[in-house]
Amino acid sequence: MDGRSSYLTLGEKLCSVLFPLIGICEAVILGFVGCCGDLRRQPDRKFDYSLTDFVEISRNSPFTVNEVEALFELFKKVSCSIIDDGLIHKEELQLALLKTPAGKNLFLDRVFDLFDEKRNGVIDFEEFIHAISVFHPGASVEEKINFAFRLYDLRQTGFIEREEVRQMLNAFLLESEVHVSEAILEAIIDKTFEDADADMDGKINKTEWKEFVLKNPALLKNMTLPYLREITTVFPSFIFNTQVDD
Repeated sequence: MDGRSSYLTLGEKLCSVLFPLIGICEAVILGFVGCCGDLRRQPDRKFDYSLTDFVEISRNSPFTVNEVEALFELFKKVSCSIIDDGLIHKEELQLALLKTPAGKNLFLDRVFDLFDEKRNGVIDFEEFIHAISVFHPGASVEEKINFAFRLYDLRQTGFIEREEVRQMLNAFLLESEVHVSEAILEAIIDKTFEDADADMDGKINKTEWKEFVLKNPALLKNMTLPYLREITTVFPSFIFNTQVDD
C-alpha cells in the first residue's frame, strides 16, 4: 500500500506538470530577448506595420500600444534570423529557444503549431500577439483552459487521450532528464484519468478538462506570465522606438 501511495503522490506532483509546454512558451519571449542584441540596428525591410496597425492590434489584445511595439521589436529580430521575410519559421523559433535550428522537439512543435493559427507553416506578428495574449494576467481563465487543452490534444480530435498524455510526459521527462519507471508513469496517467475522465470513456473531452482544471486551479498557475503586464518595463531597451505615449 505504501508503494501505491508513493506512486500517487509522485503522480499528483507530476500531474501539475501537465503543462510543461508553458515553460517553453515563457522561453519564447526570454529566448527572443537573448538573441536580440542591439535592436536599434535592426533593418526595417519586410515590415510595414504602422502606428495605426499597432493601435488596432492593441485594441484586440490585452497589450497597450507601447507593449505591442516592444513585442514587435522582439518579433522582428527572430523573424530575420534565418529567412528575412518578416515571418517566424519553425527553424527560427527553434534557433531562438534551443540555439540550434536542427533537431526534433515535441514541445517546440506543439508551441509552433498553436502559434501558427493559419496553418500555413509560419507565424506572423498578429498570430504571435494572439498566442502570447493567453499568458497575459488579464486573459480570462476560459482562454487559458482552452489553450492548455489544445496543447495536449496532439491529434486535434477534440479529446485528450491516454497516449497523448503518455507522449507529452515522456517528452517532458526526457527533456528534464528525469527517469521514472513504467509503473510510476502508468500511475501518473491512471491518476490523471481517474480525476479528469468523468464518463470513464478513456479520453478527456473539453467539458471534463474544464471541470478538472477548475477543481485544481494550481494547474493554471504557470499559464500566467506576470511580466507581460509591463513588458516595456521588463525590457526598457524598447522604449526608445515607441511612437506613442500610452
